Amino acid sequence: MKRIVVFASGSGSNAENIIKFFNHTKTAKVTKVLCNNEHAKVFERCKNLNINCLHFNRNDFSKTDTVLNILKNQADYIILAGFLWRIPQKIVDAFPKKIINIHPALLPKYGGKGMYGMHVHKAVKDNNETETGITIHYVNENYDEGAIIFQSKTALNEQDTPETIAEKIHLLEQRYFPKVIEEVILATNE
Repeated sequence: MKRIVVFASGSGSNAENIIKFFNHTKTAKVTKVLCNNEHAKVFERCKNLNINCLHFNRNDFSKTDTVLNILKNQADYIILAGFLWRIPQKIVDAFPKKIINIHPALLPKYGGKGMYGMHVHKAVKDNNETETGITIHYVNENYDEGAIIFQSKTALNEQDTPETIAEKIHLLEQRYFPKVIEEVILATNE
């Protein structure tokens, strides 16, 4: 059984969905959640699910090997579920094609630094897009530039607001993210 460490920065709804999904498979198990925001709701979610959630700071992440050492000891795969910091090169190098992120738009559109959450949905609305979606991709040293694994689209109409776009994206995330993670794990371990 493969070990997954999830990185989160906010509410943790995707992290919770992933934890629950893998509680019912023999493919992998979430061993830990790492969070860079000590006030994030993900801590409460993890407590309710009996999953260890550890706070870390930028120094632990980038300047020292604290986070890297945790990952080397507890992770076969790293999943970014609403995590907002760029992954340091040393972690990317230690886990090639083992770090997976979900982005709330159809990359390469609306990706890059600062493009997350409502910033993405507002940009999609402001540009009068007729569709948007999710992109699940491998992580490299640049924001949202890793190889695309999976995309799913949803139609938009003139009445959509950034908030209704967010709801549509959330449904896609919940439906597809854990399944695609499992497919990647199964495919890379055959």
